[in-house]
Amino acid sequence: MEQLCKHNRLKRNTNMLFFFSYLGEVINDKNERWEIQLKGAGLTPYSRSADGRKVLRSTLREFMCSEAMHFLGIPTTRAGSCVVSDSKVVRDIFYDGNPKMERCAVVLRIAQSFIRFGSFEIFRPVDPDYGNKGPSFGRNDILIKMLDYVSDTFYSNIISDDAHEKYEKVFQEIVLRTAKLVAEWQSVGWVHGVLNTDNMSILGLTIDYGPFGFLDRYDPDHIFNGSDTAGRYTYRNQVDICEWNCIKLAEALSPVLDLVKLKDFVKKNFKQEFERVYLEKMKKKFGLVNSKPSDSDLFKKFFDTMYETGADFTNTFRKLSLLEFLPNKTDMNTSELVNVIVSECASIDDMRSFFKPKMPKETLDKLFAAAEENPGILEYFGLNEVFLKNQLKFIEKYEKLKNKTVEEKKQIDTELWSNWLNEYVNRIQEDYDPKSQDIDAKMTDRNKKMNSNNPRFILRNHIIQEAIEKADNNDFTEAKMLLKILENAFSEKSVDAILANFDPEAVRQKSESKFYENPPLPTKCVRLTCSS
Repeated sequence: MEQLCKHNRLKRNTNMLFFFSYLGEVINDKNERWEIQLKGAGLTPYSRSADGRKVLRSTLREFMCSEAMHFLGIPTTRAGSCVVSDSKVVRDIFYDGNPKMERCAVVLRIAQSFIRFGSFEIFRPVDPDYGNKGPSFGRNDILIKMLDYVSDTFYSNIISDDAHEKYEKVFQEIVLRTAKLVAEWQSVGWVHGVLNTDNMSILGLTIDYGPFGFLDRYDPDHIFNGSDTAGRYTYRNQVDICEWNCIKLAEALSPVLDLVKLKDFVKKNFKQEFERVYLEKMKKKFGLVNSKPSDSDLFKKFFDTMYETGADFTNTFRKLSLLEFLPNKTDMNTSELVNVIVSECASIDDMRSFFKPKMPKETLDKLFAAAEENPGILEYFGLNEVFLKNQLKFIEKYEKLKNKTVEEKKQIDTELWSNWLNEYVNRIQEDYDPKSQDIDAKMTDRNKKMNSNNPRFILRNHIIQEAIEKADNNDFTEAKMLLKILENAFSEKSVDAILANFDPEAVRQKSESKFYENPPLPTKCVRLTCSS
């Protein structure tokens, strides 16, 4: 077995077999408590599907993404090591009746706590809609012990002589941390993929990496999780889902706390805190100094333009720092930036391929009509209303693109980006006076601030897939190179400089092809599920 760790050391161990997950806790020199656990180590009392193992594919994805998020500055659990085994297990990756043998692996996970919202749902009272309840409902003694542990261990700064008041304040802090966390996700175009309550940390950490993904071409309705046919966990829906999960946590705590007060706090504060953090983050990403009411509209138009032109989320944000004043100190290099962005937008063939509907409009109309008479008919055919509505949207978009030429697509993209950039330039000039004596220094500082908030490198799914395929054949070089790139997410150094300690020829190929920066070709897109 080979061990890949964040310090890029390789170790050999020929007899590694674990049958436990929780290893214990340590307190470091900073007096920080860290819990250490293994995922995929083998049987535990709670193992699903009886083997408790985790395969290389999902293990390396979790290892890489937890480290990627850390270096993006987003709260997350960490990965200490990834151990690959020669043993194999059967997994049906896409749940389609085609199982295959896959290599096993174990990831060492580190966090101050792995307690989740779902940990408290064992105390959930009777659901008024379904009649079920948590297995430990009524055991308020245990619930209070858990609340005391969480309060005293992780929120010791919250002090109150009234225990219930303390629990309420802890709940409020969890809600606010969750709102801040999802604002960070949205700012980098990251989609969790499985945002159930069991994947929500009570510390506001990103936890449990499964069918996640960073958006390439901006599409807020893109579904990374192949099991999420209704699109519940898309980029567009993440904020609402996280708020809903906070309500579920409130319900789980209701045996000892006032549910009305908890829900009221969520409804009044979650979206407000999200908007505050998100808009502040956007201000930095767009290089603005002051906040204005019109900024939200400017940001929305930017996202709409990305969607309409098939622009890459990460690269387009990064390119905004190229905007600068020309020597005359009156105009900015808008035309030059338009050409740069348009040159990287999706091709007309790629756009037509993406928006090509899965079924004709006549069929959709019949399904909608049938669903009105019998709502269960869609589920019978493995469909849902969200899918049908997206197909109608695709048909409309496809009809507009169907007969467009390459040149016509370019003209449309140029016009859209020119219009938006003109608005953006006007907004920049409200914050930066081109006639001021120190304008050059201010613009240099603006550039640095933007490039420290708009990552250059993200963990694109097609890139980690290549590392997985190489690792499956005992070649871990690709994985180690990728880890080094992710550790330098915002770097302006060349790829050659970042990977100076690796094979020069391999690095040259990656650098010249912009492998770590370019979005994937349509044929390289990766299908994902929760399968581990």
